[in-house]
Amino acid sequence: MKVAFINPFIIATITTFDMMLKVKLLPGKPEIKSQPYPSFDISGIIGLSGDAIGSVVLSYPKIVALKAVSKFIGTEIKIIGPDVTDAIGELTNIVAGSAKADLQGLNVSISLPSVIMGRNHQISNPSGLESLIIPFNSEIGKINLEVCLKTK
Repeated sequence: MKVAFINPFIIATITTFDMMLKVKLLPGKPEIKSQPYPSFDISGIIGLSGDAIGSVVLSYPKIVALKAVSKFIGTEIKIIGPDVTDAIGELTNIVAGSAKADLQGLNVSISLPSVIMGRNHQISNPSGLESLIIPFNSEIGKINLEVCLKTK
């Protein structure tokens, strides 16, 4: 994966959380994902197709997802339900859409968001593709961005 294709997703994640949630994200050291399990309990997923194929995943611990959604919709949410899944999907969609605009020279389409919940849920990549995990720290907790991207 080229850094030039990963940076738009990092920037889009930081910008989205700053503008939409008023939460500052501090990126940590990226690493190659070594197993199909996400780091946390709730994951928003967007598929990528066109000149590049792959996916974008934002993964949250349950408590962080509740805090993020509460900030996003402007009211406190205490229980995982439709509001949480809709908001997690929408945040992932905003990040992917923003990053897509900055993937210079690539004509990429994004899928509708999917949200998967539960400990140890699996997110598999297309055969032969690896994900890069970018961890973020914030005042609401940890969030992971996973980017899997291959250009044709």
